[in-house]
Amino acid sequence: MSKRVMVVDDSRLVRVQMEDVLAGTDYQIVAHCRSGEDAIKQYGEVQPDLVTMDIIMQGMDGLDAAEIILKNNPDAKIVMISSLAYGDTFERAKAIGAKGFVDKPFHQEQLLKVFGQALQ
Repeated sequence: MSKRVMVVDDSRLVRVQMEDVLAGTDYQIVAHCRSGEDAIKQYGEVQPDLVTMDIIMQGMDGLDAAEIILKNNPDAKIVMISSLAYGDTFERAKAIGAKGFVDKPFHQEQLLKVFGQALQ
């Protein structure tokens, strides 16, 4: 059975890349969200196995959205995906409970490895 993934990223290009990278794998994209607010709203409806969360987005950023999702759903599995992988950002992501961190641009091998670790 495939794992259900919710992709949270305001970039259409990244969403298309994610679809391409996950095609033919055990992961199925079940929702796309363009903002942190939308991710919080849709999480409960979609109940994904895994969330990929961009950090820099219009409105609420991905760190704040991840924190709220994890507060409401302690078992949520969230992997942060960003081109801004500064030390303090990485530390905050870990502190709020993110299960992994992937740098943009991402590659299939890297993504699948982090997804597997997040779901253990």
